[in-house]
Amino acid sequence: MSASVLADIFGPDGLIVIAVVVVVLLFGGSQLPKLARGLGSASHEFKKGMEQGDPDAPKNAAKDSSKESSGS
Repeated sequence: MSASVLADIFGPDGLIVIAVVVVVLLFGGSQLPKLARGLGSASHEFKKGMEQGDPDAPKNAAKDSSKESSGS
């Protein structure tokens, strides 16, 4: 069954409910808080990394452009 057939049967909200039920069955109710904390922590670290950025990015971009222009 494809997702579009399931969406036709259950609607978009039904797919969310099915996904939640599958996650609960796979991980169990006691593991869900740990899973949520892990996802939140990963999201926080990702956002923090995106805000900080790569301090060497301007240097690396200049090196990359000079390599491209020299034909190496």
